[in-house]
Amino acid sequence: MPDRDQPPSRPRGRPRDEQLDAAILVAAERQLRERGYAGMSLESVAGAAGTTVPSLRRRYGSKAELTTAVVDTLRIDPLPRQRGAPRERALVILQNFQRNLEREHSMALLGTLLAEEQRTPELLARFRARLVKERRGLLSQALRDGVSAGELPAGTDVEATVAMLIGSFYARHVASGQIPRGWARRVLDETWPSPPKSRSE
Repeated sequence: MPDRDQPPSRPRGRPRDEQLDAAILVAAERQLRERGYAGMSLESVAGAAGTTVPSLRRRYGSKAELTTAVVDTLRIDPLPRQRGAPRERALVILQNFQRNLEREHSMALLGTLLAEEQRTPELLARFRARLVKERRGLLSQALRDGVSAGELPAGTDVEATVAMLIGSFYARHVASGQIPRGWARRVLDETWPSPPKSRSE
């Protein structure tokens, strides 16, 4: 029977160095932007982060795993829970999307992933699985609920509407280099107008 007066045993191994973790991701992101995926190496990232390749490999077994970790940092604001009326949920999802796109260098990193689509298709596949699929699913459900509630026409093409709503952010950035405040509400108003307020409100 263990002695209750003894202190609990410590977990084996060294604790993770959070500062080093952050330095590795910063170095990897910078090299992805400046050199592209092909030009980035674990050796160069380790050197820029002030660590060794074995230390880096203990965290990320391959360059693809490291790139996936960088992709995960693109989500600075977690997706909202499904609460409220369908249109309000759709608006919150789009506003969340805009906040994440406004993270510095997020568009540049997406460009890097797109450039690697032919050579390293699994990178873009990971991006879609981790950041794209869930958001589109939540937005699609909000639109379907809007159709069921009679707020959208019965024949609404949900897939096309989702593509137009999300695609408008990328198109606006490409056209002008920035996404204006209130863009989420503006594009949603064009496809899903707010219901008129009653006189009692």
